[in-house]
Amino acid sequence: MDNEKQTFWRSYLSGLQLSVAVAAYTKVPLTWRDDDYVPDINKLYFIEDGEGYVAVGDDRYYPKPGSLCLLPAERRQSYGTTGEQTFSKYWCHFTAKLGGLHLFHALEVPVVVRIDDPPRLKAMFDRLIAAHQSPDWTAGMLEQAALLEILAAFLEQSRPVAAVASPEGAIQKMTSVLAYIEAHLADNLTVEELAALLHFHPNYFSRVFKRTTGLSPIQYVNRKRMDKARHQLAFTGMSVSAIALSLGMEPTYFSRMFKEHTGLAPSEYRESFA
Repeated sequence: MDNEKQTFWRSYLSGLQLSVAVAAYTKVPLTWRDDDYVPDINKLYFIEDGEGYVAVGDDRYYPKPGSLCLLPAERRQSYGTTGEQTFSKYWCHFTAKLGGLHLFHALEVPVVVRIDDPPRLKAMFDRLIAAHQSPDWTAGMLEQAALLEILAAFLEQSRPVAAVASPEGAIQKMTSVLAYIEAHLADNLTVEELAALLHFHPNYFSRVFKRTTGLSPIQYVNRKRMDKARHQLAFTGMSVSAIALSLGMEPTYFSRMFKEHTGLAPSEYRESFA
């Protein structure tokens, strides 16, 4: 993936919407089998031990211990046992969408990858399962963080990754806009100003932008501002007021927006890194 596409995907993935349906560890029974069905969710299997098979479309795989398998949503698939020593596996069912598009319809990735550091991935799944089972009010955040870490590990092991869906066209239209936003977070950016970069009508631009990123232009700008603010609070000594002004925001309004996005006041967020 060239530098232009990497820049686009880095910004595009900031709009990723995740939802975990179930996460667990299982020693599958001999009856573990299903053939030629089409699920509406993605499935991750991290094989710790045993043997069996998974299939996507007409391709069948026999993952070994230490393998991470991704079975994408809305694809014909099968799975089953092949002997007495059945899979012991960590697993997760989840959705991952970008502006209504399944993530793994937009990216071409392998079904099975070998993991370089299985104990590290096991620890990620342990965190995911613990968060999924926890009643704590912060558990949803921890659950998403753990799943994001697992998906990042999967994509790292899947290199090179190819884009296969509409983002190719969106790259040409939106890369310059996303770069402009990054460079002008301190400015009073408007939809009209951003639309003018592509010579689009503002209403049409807003539709294309949301279809591409999953967010409206203003939502995207505010998210990038809060991302930068979190980094500055964690890694610099800038005051809250100075950070707000560096983002072109009045300090009181900035503090209110930051708490809406993170659940913490800026000072509380900084203290969590102390």
